[in-house]
Amino acid sequence: MNAAIEHVQAVAFDLDGTLCDSVPDLAAAAEAMLEQLGMKPLPAKVVESYVGDGIGKLVHRVLSNDRDREADSELWEKGFVSYMKYYRDHLSVFTRPYPETATGLALLKSLGIPLAVITNKNEILAVELLKQLGLADYFSLILGGDSLPEKKPSPLPLRHAAEVLGIDVANMVMVGDSRNDIIAAKAAGCLSVGVTFGYGDMTLLSQDDATRPDWIIGSLPEIYENLQPQKNKDEE
Repeated sequence: MNAAIEHVQAVAFDLDGTLCDSVPDLAAAAEAMLEQLGMKPLPAKVVESYVGDGIGKLVHRVLSNDRDREADSELWEKGFVSYMKYYRDHLSVFTRPYPETATGLALLKSLGIPLAVITNKNEILAVELLKQLGLADYFSLILGGDSLPEKKPSPLPLRHAAEVLGIDVANMVMVGDSRNDIIAAKAAGCLSVGVTFGYGDMTLLSQDDATRPDWIIGSLPEIYENLQPQKNKDEE
């Protein structure tokens, strides 16, 4: 067990690609937007590769079909309005929690550890999606990409979450599937945990010191399995 795990007082989670598989609905919204604008649809796998930096950036990437380019401002405004309107009304048509998500969250809650969501998704959408998936009540705090002046990979949301929860950020774990999650955790000074079932390639990310997580898991209950012995020891 990583020595840092002995001091964990809170666990924060990314949302898309960590708690739930939301690509089917994100891709459906992209298809509806492109159709309304008279543009050709993109495969779901392409949309998946564009997820992780918020819907504003996702719309730019879908419209330009390029991860690093921005669409014309007028086109983007039309696209963003279209995308948001469709997506708000279809948040969880196909989106589902990953297997063992609810089990893992319930186990962690049983330890008395506060849980948070730190996502780059708009806060209002994140809160509503978690409610629709039946997961919202597990969390003491939900931060979206528009909750603060900066979003991941900035460490600001992680530091803010730790402050709200009343703990030292070094005693928090950040669980996610992307480079944004890992970079933010390292910059904040907390433990980074990568998941193998999300959209990010943990094998690829682990090849670079800047994006190598401290710990890799294949399911959320693995966090409990490592924390539970320490919590029992603390209570003795």
